[in-house]
Amino acid sequence: MYLNTFVGLSIPLLGTVLGSACVYFFKQEIKESVHRFFIGSAAGVMVAASIWSLLIPAIELSESLGRFSFLPAVIGFMIGVGFLLLLDMIIPHLHQEETEPEGIKTDFKKSTLLLLAVALHNVPEGMAVGVVFASFFSSQTMLSMASAFALAIGIAIQNFPEGAIIALPLHSNGMNKHKAFFFGALSGVVEPLAGLLTILASNFIIHLLPYLLSFAAGAMMYVVVEELIPEASSGKHSNVGVLSFSIGFCLMLILDVALG
Repeated sequence: MYLNTFVGLSIPLLGTVLGSACVYFFKQEIKESVHRFFIGSAAGVMVAASIWSLLIPAIELSESLGRFSFLPAVIGFMIGVGFLLLLDMIIPHLHQEETEPEGIKTDFKKSTLLLLAVALHNVPEGMAVGVVFASFFSSQTMLSMASAFALAIGIAIQNFPEGAIIALPLHSNGMNKHKAFFFGALSGVVEPLAGLLTILASNFIIHLLPYLLSFAAGAMMYVVVEELIPEASSGKHSNVGVLSFSIGFCLMLILDVALG
């Protein structure tokens, strides 16, 4: 059980590490259209995961509330949105296509701000994987170990381009390959840490699992709406973002059904 948990929490990090390794094989930054495609597919994966892996199980766990079984899902979802909003306002970070940093004013370098931007939206992804594993351990939901791994694999797939999106620009701006790879990989370390902390917390508040599941969904949806969708649909040919979102959504749906 512990080995499966360790592997499951590590899979999303592996996606980021492999993406960061692209710096050893490519010299140029990712083209804008390819960047939008990756961002859009990531948004699709996260939306599908929020629905099938988090919100639906949260509602199923609250069936004893009858017609009010939606309450824990709604409350947890909104708290998750508020939590990410707070982090977004506090943590200094810089999005890839922007020039003005967000959060508290600091003297951090651009590379650090870019790293923090990716790490910020990796937090809810790590929490999502952690809370799904916690739900499986609790035996209170229909979620299986395979479902937990399906979510971890889906997150890893969308983490692959994220690692490349961090590492390649750093290298093209003068940073050596090894250091660029390190920073890219480092952005994914927050995911297994967030997942582990979520599992540990759930052991003490197991009766709050519906809220934890929907909390992770709300946090992920904040990232999707605030960051990913605007990036995917910006500029000309925004249909690339729509198409990639659909592909990511269907990919996560297939993983959840086929492995769940």
